[in-house]
Amino acid sequence: MNTLVCNVCGYVALNGIAPEKCPVCQAPKQSFKEQADVLKVAADKSKMTELEKKHTPMIVVVKSCGLIPGGCIDVHVKIGEIIHPMTAEHQIQTIDFYLDKEFLSRVILTPEKVNPAAGMHLKANSGTLTVISSCNLHGKWINDAVL
Repeated sequence: MNTLVCNVCGYVALNGIAPEKCPVCQAPKQSFKEQADVLKVAADKSKMTELEKKHTPMIVVVKSCGLIPGGCIDVHVKIGEIIHPMTAEHQIQTIDFYLDKEFLSRVILTPEKVNPAAGMHLKANSGTLTVISSCNLHGKWINDAVL
């Protein structure tokens, strides 16, 4: 599958449309190029390989927020059923959040200082949340969950 990717920051246009400006780095529309098979997904989530277990975003949706009451959903993401390494040599660099294929936010991770995880507080109460993690060695991995 061909996917539009910003050549400056690696943002993926999940909706298949290159924006006028990249929502992450503000690069112009011309910075987007089609890339074949840029997103990796576990072939069978019930029988994942060790590589898939270390790279697939694991999503937990909590319907009641502990921080913002009334109309907030907590989303917790960790990278890997087996926690992904966070060393200078092998790391998760970013975690991107999308709701119904529209970009929400990017979390930038620092190797050796943080765990490969992030959280989000959503106002939405329905839809499909998609998460893309970016490993410096093994590329971009995608997973989603229904809110």
